[in-house]
Amino acid sequence: MTAAQALPMEGSSWNRGRVGMACLIFGESTFFSIFVVAYLFYLGKSLSGPQPQDVLEFPLVATVCLLSSSLTVVWGVRALAAGRRWQAGLGLALTVGLGASFIGATALEWSRLIFQQGLAIDTNLFGTTFYSLVGFHAAHVILGLMMLSGIGVGVAAGKVTAQHAERVEIVSWYWHFVDAVWLVVLTTVYVVGV
Repeated sequence: MTAAQALPMEGSSWNRGRVGMACLIFGESTFFSIFVVAYLFYLGKSLSGPQPQDVLEFPLVATVCLLSSSLTVVWGVRALAAGRRWQAGLGLALTVGLGASFIGATALEWSRLIFQQGLAIDTNLFGTTFYSLVGFHAAHVILGLMMLSGIGVGVAAGKVTAQHAERVEIVSWYWHFVDAVWLVVLTTVYVVGV
């Protein structure tokens, strides 16, 4: 049996795309784990301020936007699979809009922290670990937004159709991963860390 014969074919429950995305998510989870452990390890060890409890505000609106985007991406993927192109495009557009709102809120938070609170990446250990962890997550959100935007353009142009729904679903796994990681980051930074 060759390696190609050992791998499930397109359309089966675990094809190359699904295995590849699962491996990517596993690998990225290990990177996030390192950032979370570093954040928790250095928490409270900064010799100078500001400290988390002095400057952080719970990002409720940003969190609601990001978590809601998991619902809209599911709606978009299901609509695509059913051949409802307009609804698929709307679901993807809403997902991108909600994700972009999250990034906008993160940018506003960083602006406030840097210019009003004096917390930069080189201010202290808290600044270094905070911007590294939250920034790593934000970079993943931006990557997901680029992928979903490209798919949305393809849907609008009629190039991405119901026959591509499985592939779009696999991309949506990445988006769900980004949302799930945010729950870990949120708990680590804004609940445990303050």
